[in-house]
Amino acid sequence: MEEINLSGEIDKAANWFASNQELLIQYAVNVVSAIVILIVGLLVAKLANKTVKRVMSLRGIDATISDFLSAIIRYAIIAFTIIAVLGKLGIQTASVIAVIGAAGLAVGLALQGSLSNFAAGVLLVIFRPLRTGEYVIIGGVEGTVVQVQIFSTTLRSGDDRIIVIPNGKIIANDIINTSREPNRRTQIMVGVAYNADIDEVKRVLGDVVKADKRIQHEKGITIRLHEMAPSSLNFIVRVWTNNNDAWSVYWDLMEGFKRTLDQHNISIPFPQMDVYLHQQQAAVQKKIDE
Repeated sequence: MEEINLSGEIDKAANWFASNQELLIQYAVNVVSAIVILIVGLLVAKLANKTVKRVMSLRGIDATISDFLSAIIRYAIIAFTIIAVLGKLGIQTASVIAVIGAAGLAVGLALQGSLSNFAAGVLLVIFRPLRTGEYVIIGGVEGTVVQVQIFSTTLRSGDDRIIVIPNGKIIANDIINTSREPNRRTQIMVGVAYNADIDEVKRVLGDVVKADKRIQHEKGITIRLHEMAPSSLNFIVRVWTNNNDAWSVYWDLMEGFKRTLDQHNISIPFPQMDVYLHQQQAAVQKKIDE
């Protein structure tokens, strides 16, 4: 009896496959087509990403913009590919798009911070307050810009640490770009003792500045008494240099100022404490202890 039932089920299955052969073939073709569309779409997205970067690089467009736009194009192609795959599988894409839109609204409300970072990334690309390779200071964090992405910006610090900052925080903070201009003004404060002669100090500091060929003397040099502090006379020295030489000039001037001031016996004040011992008070304290 069981053999008869098994044979009947096989016959039913064979009849079903025979009657629905065209439907199965069509569905198999659609599945294969969907897989092909998915693979081709992913490859096209990757190729478009590289092509956009290469074309913008050849045209001299800043790497910040090329990275940002190439990423947007890649994700857009992937999104259209997924919709095309769903349509090929017979799923109503209109309803899917509506569901995605509703889900996107809900996710957007839940991820307001991420959307604000995205909007901030767009503003960074449009107005370009910072570019790849520039050295910036943002909210107490500083480093060289490695990449401006859709949601965040990556910096590399001077000690090779990678710093990732959300774009929203960058827009909300002050951005100090130290690389945009070719020249930079270096300022140094030098404190000397009150008994030092003002004209001599200015002459000594000026000799050190004149000896440095990296300083742009034609742009003017400032050496003036800036402040009469509680324990020192503070002179300010301002010079212009090439942006790349700014720190080297700063350190060399500091060392030169110290050596030259020592050579001219001009003392540099430093914190000190004077301790006075009174024998009378010590004697009174001894009696109290006895």
